[in-house]
Amino acid sequence: MNEEKVAPNKAPSAKRLQALWAELHHLDGFLVPRADEYQGEYVPPYAERLAWLTGFTGSSGMAIVHRDGSAIFVDGRYTLAVCEQVDETLFKPHNIKDCPPEKWLSQQTAAKLGYDPWLHTPEGLAPLQRACEKVGSELIPCDINPIDTIWADQPEPQLAPIVPHPLRYAGKSSLAKREQIAKKLAENRIDAAVLTAPDSIAWLLNIRGGDVPRAPLPLGFAIIHADGQVDLFIKPRDWNPTRQHWNRLLEQLGEAVTKPSDWDPTHQLWNRLLEHLGKAVTIHNPASLGIVLDKLGQTHKSVQVDPKRSAAWIFNRLEAAGAKIIKEADPCSLPKACKNKVELACARAAHRRDGLALTRFLYWLDKHAATGNVDEIQAAERLAQFRKETGLLHDLSFDTISAAGTNAAIVHYQVTEHSNKTLQPGTLYLVDSGGQYFDGTTDVTRTIAIGTPTAEQKDRFTRVLKGHIRLATCRFPKGTTGTQLDILARHALWQVGLDFDHGTGHGVGSFLSVHEGPQSISKKVINVALKPGMIISNEPGYYKKEAFGIRIENLVTVTEPQTIDGGEIEMMGFETLTLAPIDLNLVEPSLLNEDEIAWLNNYHKKVYEEIGSQLEQQARTWLAQIT
Repeated sequence: MNEEKVAPNKAPSAKRLQALWAELHHLDGFLVPRADEYQGEYVPPYAERLAWLTGFTGSSGMAIVHRDGSAIFVDGRYTLAVCEQVDETLFKPHNIKDCPPEKWLSQQTAAKLGYDPWLHTPEGLAPLQRACEKVGSELIPCDINPIDTIWADQPEPQLAPIVPHPLRYAGKSSLAKREQIAKKLAENRIDAAVLTAPDSIAWLLNIRGGDVPRAPLPLGFAIIHADGQVDLFIKPRDWNPTRQHWNRLLEQLGEAVTKPSDWDPTHQLWNRLLEHLGKAVTIHNPASLGIVLDKLGQTHKSVQVDPKRSAAWIFNRLEAAGAKIIKEADPCSLPKACKNKVELACARAAHRRDGLALTRFLYWLDKHAATGNVDEIQAAERLAQFRKETGLLHDLSFDTISAAGTNAAIVHYQVTEHSNKTLQPGTLYLVDSGGQYFDGTTDVTRTIAIGTPTAEQKDRFTRVLKGHIRLATCRFPKGTTGTQLDILARHALWQVGLDFDHGTGHGVGSFLSVHEGPQSISKKVINVALKPGMIISNEPGYYKKEAFGIRIENLVTVTEPQTIDGGEIEMMGFETLTLAPIDLNLVEPSLLNEDEIAWLNNYHKKVYEEIGSQLEQQARTWLAQIT
């Protein structure tokens, strides 16, 4: 029945592309990245220009509108999704691994291509500029993005209240963080650093917001000076919260706050924010960012800016003003990634709570999925409800990937009314989900057999599990990067000619972004060493096109270095944070060795001990049986 539904109408893309061409005037094309001025993964609705123009809704990608024919570039997670969403007669899809935009540009005729300097980083522009130079093309910055001109119903920015992130969750005061960063700048004889990553600013100032979907981030820019002073550039907050939102804020603030009789807490919350930030933080309207950057340049200051995370517009402005630009990583990125003891304790509490909700969902799924009356949307909604019932959920950490059967072969599948499938016996169901709690951010994937799995499904699942266990149990010395560990997750698959086309692990924030750098585990060369306190995902997978998909994801944290009996150097390792059962129906025991079986049994024992007592009796009995 699901297969007979009519595909979504792709006609708007043709009209919008035609309107864009009319607006380009003297240009021969335009670059359309999936980005906003903050260069974050989760962009607000007003910045979803790529989705508006092409129909592609993935979290990463770029389209190039070109007189020789337009193209869209996506990574391995979206090679199937892009074909479903985009009109291929308008935008030819390319896997960015096989044909990156710069390679494609170097094969086109000479052209003048416009771009928005707010939506590209210098590091991202460099290969595109080199490719254009090879064929005589030219990249031209545009003061006004032409898509904004033709997007008649472009949403307004959604500005949520900005509130303090309590010390009982942050574990370190904003003052202490500012002193830490300022001291480092002073030691390196750098006068100031421009911060463009909203999660870095939120971490540094111990504030949270809600200007983007699913992430508690206030959007803005900041400049931290070597004396610890901070200039904060945020849009004015003029909001009128609902009663529910107000209650949530009261819970987050965690202290007695008198409710105004007219339910308009704007003034009170603003004063609370000013009090929290203190006199060392000066708040500006974002429109004045250019003026402040000009002053840094006019006084010949040395200014640190991250070429991977900051818009080219900022570099251009500083350079024109005469500043000495220091191209270095965001100074908050690494200390933010290394969670302190309070943050780790909070993360463990959040994962116990989240694991309980997920386990309740898996019990519910076990009782209802085989009836054939549960579809992807219903399952996702039920899981969200279990998380809400914890009473401490702020939001989901991302839109749940609820994928049945062939849909699970699409790595970052997003269910729609058109694609919605019913969970059917003999298929696999993959659910990748997470929650934003005030004490932590979660991300977990489980693959469940609906009915009896095939021998092939069990083989593939067990090989993915072997990779997961190898990574979870690995010990490694100081200086080890995620790139060096990535092979552990793929080894069992590689031995039979299989692989997966996505990274093995990404960093996760502390009530911040569910995807956080600079740490990661992947084939891509990453020179950032894993450090104690980092939280990172362990999520190998396998995807058979038009058949099924498998992924097993837990979050882990890097442990402190310890000596090993008989060893000569200290070794770090991983502590698994996620607590939820793994489907033993999909495990082929003959493929596991004794150590792997012991890990699986010990993990399930921990799951039962941590959350079993909080389950209802029938669910507790079920958990004991399946683990």
